[in-house]
Amino acid sequence: MIQKWYLHVDLDAFFASVEQLDNPELKGKPVIVGGKPEDKRSVVSTASYEARKYGVHSAMPIFQAYKLCPNGIYLRGRMERYSEISYKIMNIFKDFSPDVDQMSIDEAFIDISGTEDLFGKPEEIAFTIKNIIKEQIGLTVSVGCAPSKYFAKLASDINKPDGFFMVKPGEEQNFILNLPLKKIWGVGNKTLETLNKCGINTPRDVLEKSIESLKFICGNSTGTFLYNVVRGIEGEKFDRKTKSHSISAETTFPYDVRDIYTAETYLLELVQTVMFRLLREGGFSRTVMVKIRYEDFSTVSIQETIEYNIITVDSFYSLAKKIFEKKYEINRGIRLLGVGLENIEKEERPIQQDLFETSDNKKYAVEKAILSLEKKHPEIKVQKARLLNQGLKK
Repeated sequence: MIQKWYLHVDLDAFFASVEQLDNPELKGKPVIVGGKPEDKRSVVSTASYEARKYGVHSAMPIFQAYKLCPNGIYLRGRMERYSEISYKIMNIFKDFSPDVDQMSIDEAFIDISGTEDLFGKPEEIAFTIKNIIKEQIGLTVSVGCAPSKYFAKLASDINKPDGFFMVKPGEEQNFILNLPLKKIWGVGNKTLETLNKCGINTPRDVLEKSIESLKFICGNSTGTFLYNVVRGIEGEKFDRKTKSHSISAETTFPYDVRDIYTAETYLLELVQTVMFRLLREGGFSRTVMVKIRYEDFSTVSIQETIEYNIITVDSFYSLAKKIFEKKYEINRGIRLLGVGLENIEKEERPIQQDLFETSDNKKYAVEKAILSLEKKHPEIKVQKARLLNQGLKK
């Protein structure tokens, strides 16, 4: 039986690193992507490692970041440039495996099971990928390697930036028992606070509790998850196969997001990422999926199908926003937000549009032209106004 091996590749401080790549004068300086100090509603999208030393972190309001780091370099961000670099890196991954599961603009899982004869041992593959990205793109990545996606993701966070960490088969429990409780993927701020109030401060404290106790403290879903994960049993299942007829993207917030405007701006970023991937591949969809994971780890996933093709960012976002507002429970903290297009049909099999969709057809033609222009002239970037003034991502 072939030993399963997964890599989780995380692009280090991605947005800030791209800004430092494009402007070498920014290297070694605290760069905060998300907005200018005068942008009252903006939040930090990404802070360079230099800025993090001042206490600046993702999802922090820009005005608060400015108080901590007044000498930082504040930028509003360039989503199309980040998408362009991300696209190139994801294609590098595909040279090593046909099974690349892109989780967001700056992270992906790579199933490298059974590829040792082609590319070497798992750790050798990881370092080969790291070196190629550094040489061809000019960025660093952190890589986690493990027999499951869950533990590969945890491992990628160990030696950041430009790090590598490997969890071998049978080492899962010992690995997770030595992590801080807040580092366990799936333990949000609210769960951590609840556990701390009950005197549970480490994974070893969790291990001592019965499943009944954990369910009583945290609820059935989170309690079961905690009971299993500290025993080295994979908690969150990442075995969703990225189907050829669907495209999705999601982002995980390091801090719970409660402001609807902020959440919907992140939603717009995800919509734009998915839509431009669809335009590159060629196709149409009528089904939108929105995924919301709350602070207590409960998850809601909703799909809605309409009668006409979704062929523009605006039409996609309009429906995704409608679904989000319908299902979001006010005042609950959001840990993860995802969006996708399902049941995609290839472009060579066009479906006649309703007469009312004429404006969408025009926008589709414009967006296709923009994509073509940006491929020929990478220095030219067209951006949604809302994304110019709002920080996004982690």
